[in-house]
Amino acid sequence: MKAIILEQRGREGALYKECQTSDPAKGEALVRMEAVSLNRVDLYMRDNGAGITHTLPQIMGVDGIGRIEKINGSSSLDVGQRVIVYPYHYCGTCEHCLQGDQPLCLNAQILGEHCDGTFAQYITMPLQSLLPISEDCDAKKAACLGVAYLTAWRMVFTKAQASAGKTALIVGAGGGVACASVQLAKLAGCKVIATTTGPDKMEKTKNAGAGHVIDYAHEDVAKNVMQLTKGKGVDFAIDNVGETTWSSTIRAIKRGGKIVTCGATSGSNPSADLQRLFIRQLSIIGSTMGDLTEFARLINAFESGLLEPVIDSVYPLSESTKAFDRLEAPERFGKVVLTV
Repeated sequence: MKAIILEQRGREGALYKECQTSDPAKGEALVRMEAVSLNRVDLYMRDNGAGITHTLPQIMGVDGIGRIEKINGSSSLDVGQRVIVYPYHYCGTCEHCLQGDQPLCLNAQILGEHCDGTFAQYITMPLQSLLPISEDCDAKKAACLGVAYLTAWRMVFTKAQASAGKTALIVGAGGGVACASVQLAKLAGCKVIATTTGPDKMEKTKNAGAGHVIDYAHEDVAKNVMQLTKGKGVDFAIDNVGETTWSSTIRAIKRGGKIVTCGATSGSNPSADLQRLFIRQLSIIGSTMGDLTEFARLINAFESGLLEPVIDSVYPLSESTKAFDRLEAPERFGKVVLTV
């Protein structure tokens, strides 16, 4: 089979090449992939990978959708059935798994990070990490759900507890997770304020569900938020940009409000601004991925037509280098997808 294999760090280290197809072990299935999407972590793995336990060479990719080719063991799933990948190998026996919080599994392995991933024609997966999805869904859009949209779902609904009437600030709305957060906050009934830059991305952010968009390159974000909220600030913010935006984000939160973060693409050491933090009694909440219950709810929202992932561009698996370049492009808006 063909796959994108990371052999060494850097742009030239991720190669489209032939490799062996593995047979599924007991409790696993062989899945023929249809579409996958790129995530910022794929760039991190390609160019750095520090702090993640893994060995090279390794097949890249975290999420995707495909069809079951072979099953080894008993399952409610069938050969030929369309499935979406839950990108965790989780043990099912630790305290967190027993509580249904798979992202906190003490023995978790994430696809494309700790073990071989989804950027391949075929993958083997634990049956417990495959969820059925409708036969008539758009595979390219479904391929976006497993990481970006699931991460956003947990942040918006579970961590921020978004609901009708609340006001949300979504930082850097051109990225996959942030764009998804705009859509989900709107779905929850929130008033959505988002930041991005450039007229094209600002218009697309409005189309995704933002009621007001601030151009962070030319406007004072915190000042604009305070004007829009009549001096109160927003109920919660989603900020995975990190160091460069943290100061303005923390100044835009109302007393008792929340900041939820799942990343730090611009740096991981912002000023904590502790005085503002405790005087205003703000909550800083870390989040990553989502559990199986949240994933099932997300899939249901997608299948019901309540949510349509925003896709920036689509490439064949063989053109993954172009896809990675597009992922890094400042003008990108939404998800980059590879068809398999």
